[in-house]
Amino acid sequence: MTVRTGYADPRAVAAQVTDPEMPMLTLADLGVLRDVEVEGPGHVVVTITPTYSGCPAMATMRDDLVHALTDAGWSDVEVRVRLHPAWSTDWISDEGRRALREHGISPPGAAPRRDGPVPLNLMPTRRALTCPRCASPAVEVVSEFGPTACKASYRCTACLEPFEHVKEI
Repeated sequence: MTVRTGYADPRAVAAQVTDPEMPMLTLADLGVLRDVEVEGPGHVVVTITPTYSGCPAMATMRDDLVHALTDAGWSDVEVRVRLHPAWSTDWISDEGRRALREHGISPPGAAPRRDGPVPLNLMPTRRALTCPRCASPAVEVVSEFGPTACKASYRCTACLEPFEHVKEI
């Protein structure tokens, strides 16, 4: 990608935009920032992939990207949504996982690998995770449904602190 004189590097600008639901993560660290291309003078196209279909934060992500790039001098900003391949928690960077842990949120483990249909399971998902505060593996699920659809609520039985866990997708 060639950056035209007079414009800030669009990839660097877009990579610093934070997630509206987990502001300790940039869109790049979350893995939703897929591509940034200069398509003409002042025209940049940013491609993002939602963490899941229907994610309510997508409109805010789009608006934040447009504002950041416009503020950086880009006059024509287009944000495209790419659904394939589907986003995976494996796309969260090591820096993103560290930031989650530092903010008391348990980062996801490896995403499940499946060939064929996804089995229907009405029981809570068993996960091997540790408390992000005290590192104890003595944790219990409070609810599979946390404050956002991509998180579950847990409680550490060692330090008694509640915490959120980003679900493996």
